Amino acid sequence: MSVELYANGLSAGYTDGFHIRELDLSIPSGKITSLIGANGSGKSTILKALTRLIPKDQGNVCLDGKSIYQIPTKEIARRLAILPQNAQCPDALTVEELVENGRYPHRRRFSGLTAEDLEVVHWAMKACGVLDFAHREVDSLSGGQRQRVWIAMALAQKTDMLLLDEPTTFLDIAHQLDIMQLLVQLNRDQGVTIVMVIHDLNHAAMFSDYVVAVRNGIKEFEGTPRQVITPEVLRIVFDVESVPFSHPVFHTQLCLPYDLCRHPSKDTL
Repeated sequence: MSVELYANGLSAGYTDGFHIRELDLSIPSGKITSLIGANGSGKSTILKALTRLIPKDQGNVCLDGKSIYQIPTKEIARRLAILPQNAQCPDALTVEELVENGRYPHRRRFSGLTAEDLEVVHWAMKACGVLDFAHREVDSLSGGQRQRVWIAMALAQKTDMLLLDEPTTFLDIAHQLDIMQLLVQLNRDQGVTIVMVIHDLNHAAMFSDYVVAVRNGIKEFEGTPRQVITPEVLRIVFDVESVPFSHPVFHTQLCLPYDLCRHPSKDTL
């Protein structure tokens, strides 16, 4: 069953920090959506606002037609899984123990893991390629392996939507590709709707179905990668000059930045 998530006129943010303003955004169900924009543009704020992790000032976020602010937290966790930046794992926790935490929204109070829970945990570890590490401590793994474990925990929630904040940060190029290919596989094989904040425009172009470009807390552009990742959009959103070219394998349009704009917009952060 697919999940419909959308925001109407949403303004939200932090008391003494950054805000997004009057956001209208509908997440395409069953697709991979990337949020792109400069540092401090509001990408992560949008992700947190969509999942009620930060309070709203005005507007609304709806999940399957119902305001997310009227849905109990545990029910939201059964339908949306979010993986924040720099997730922290308690010391000495094994891979299996961490992934088991993904079953919390489905457990009754004071109850242990059921046979169904254990089956889902096993499935999530296998789907993310970490089953062989099940009894190793998470801290003993490489960065790419740990990121797969965190995704397995989110997958164990058995939600139809997975939201990730910069899932490839601090990973080398091989591990970045590994994580991106895993997300595509989860989307294609499991039907999971994926929303991710991402800095690498090449990855956004190659692996996304839909792209949202954010600037100064405002959604400036949205559409397919070919519609959004263009020299004109990069000039407005990132204040860089670039040239388009076609990927020789994926045949998607990429843009190669080569210079800063000589006359950047005055209100650019």
